[in-house]
Amino acid sequence: KQWYQRRVAITAGILSKTQRKTPTIIHKHYQISRIRSFYMRKVKFTESNLNEKLTGILGEFPKIEDIHPFYADLMNILYDKDHYKLALGQINTAKHLIGNVAKDYNRLLKFGDSLYRCKQLKRAALGRMMTIMKRQNSSLLYLEQVRQHLGRLPSIDPNTRTLLLFGFPNVGKSSFVNQITRANVEVQPYAFTTKSLYVGHTDYQYLRWQVIDTPGILDKPLEDRNTIEMQAITALAHLRACVVCVLDISEQCGYSLKQQCELFDNIKPLFANKPIIVALNKIDARKPEDLSQEEKNLLEETFKKNANVLVIPMSTLTQEGVSEVQNTACDALLAHRIEQKMAGNKVENILNRLHVAVPKASQEVRAPHIPQGVLARRVAGYVKPAEIRKLERDMELELGDDYILDLKKHYDLPNPDDKYDDIPEVWEGHNIADFVDPDIVTKLDELEKEEAMLEEAGVYESEDENLTEEQKDIREKAGLIRKEKAIIRHKHRLNKHSNRTPMSERVVRKKQGIKRARSISRMSQDESMEVDTKFQTKKVKPGRDVSGLRDAKMVKEVRKKMKKSQIKMNQFGKAGEADRHIAAKLPKHLFSGKRGAGKTDRR
Repeated sequence: KQWYQRRVAITAGILSKTQRKTPTIIHKHYQISRIRSFYMRKVKFTESNLNEKLTGILGEFPKIEDIHPFYADLMNILYDKDHYKLALGQINTAKHLIGNVAKDYNRLLKFGDSLYRCKQLKRAALGRMMTIMKRQNSSLLYLEQVRQHLGRLPSIDPNTRTLLLFGFPNVGKSSFVNQITRANVEVQPYAFTTKSLYVGHTDYQYLRWQVIDTPGILDKPLEDRNTIEMQAITALAHLRACVVCVLDISEQCGYSLKQQCELFDNIKPLFANKPIIVALNKIDARKPEDLSQEEKNLLEETFKKNANVLVIPMSTLTQEGVSEVQNTACDALLAHRIEQKMAGNKVENILNRLHVAVPKASQEVRAPHIPQGVLARRVAGYVKPAEIRKLERDMELELGDDYILDLKKHYDLPNPDDKYDDIPEVWEGHNIADFVDPDIVTKLDELEKEEAMLEEAGVYESEDENLTEEQKDIREKAGLIRKEKAIIRHKHRLNKHSNRTPMSERVVRKKQGIKRARSISRMSQDESMEVDTKFQTKKVKPGRDVSGLRDAKMVKEVRKKMKKSQIKMNQFGKAGEADRHIAAKLPKHLFSGKRGAGKTDRR
């Protein structure tokens, strides 16, 4: 039911896409060529979408011939190779059939003589395509299940360094993987808890290793093994790995030690050219020394035939011997890989280009060199101090926050008690800083003698005395030119403010803050009023926003009405009252229709 809904969604999606992406309006009075192209376009569009969808399905699934033999056999076991190929072949055939249907009906549409006939041909073409898709229901359902299962398979690299575990069910393989890797494989006390391959990764000698946990294997013919067991057989057959055979010597797994040894002998051909490690697990329940003589002889007969088989006891419960098994298996695989590379043909070409230089041993006896200063101190009886002087850094680390840096404690004074005395600036009328250097007077005399010698040598003589008459004349003229330039610059600064347009008396009075003088007649009337108009305060005018308003209450009401009137203007995004711009009432990308037949411009 789930797949049926998905298949219906695919076909419905294709038809819906055809309806949305192609023109939908056509009339019978149009030219017949336009009607034909209208319906041919729908058929071609549907066919191309189905082709794209099916090609994507075919491309996403791996081809068995192109992948590693391990994955090829694993897919054959899990999904049946014949069924897998048949399903992909049916999808490929459906893709070609849909292409042929579109081609045939497009050929018929070229000869359609009316709108009704062209419409029926289009309808028949799309119906046949959907019928072909319905017939692939079982193949698509199978491929969907394969796709989901492939996504859950672990990522196994067949060519990297690998440790491969195998053995009877419930012998401790998953517990070993959980101990040495970061994997979290389920562990339960019943058989066949592990039903597929699990991969964990570990590090050894700065290299990344993958550890594969396989399902349990029972001792029976190959043709009688089920899918779970065949996964382990496939991994043993194709992966270049170190095989770790896990045996349960306590026999708590439900199988005797003899049955486990017989299983090892039966699948021994799969171990060809691979290092083998035998791990005797569960020694916490039964020690190897507690085995009977018959069981010891059985183990010796089973594993002494192969000289490269190493037997190591371990316990995944107490972790005893687990790391030893891991290290031994990794070292064995590294040595085996090196042997294979040395046995190949490529090594000879590399060795021919390599040259290892081995220095010859010198016959000369080279005595140790001891410096003369060290020998002299030895003769003088120098004794190395027993204690190493403690550094300030060591004291800081030892004391922590209580440490205080003391720079005076190492002062070398005749009286050690004077170390922390304050040094005065003046002593007996003399500046202490002048007598820090005892030889300062001698150095000053030498410096004065040196200065006198430099003066006698003419080092400080002026260069003007060595100038020629022509050079002196040039310097004198240059000085006059500089002086004249300075005078011109000074005059320009003085005339800078006098070149402006003369201001009227009214402007001058305004700038100086003096009101116009009254007429003589008015002055005679107001002689008694001696008011200095120069210092009258100017009356402050009210702002434009409160001009003509009576009181603060009226100002508040006016501002409230002003804000209310701006709400509508803000809704339309106006810049102000003078903004008369009208935006597009019908945006083209929202209200334009679909493209008609023959139109190539975008909406």
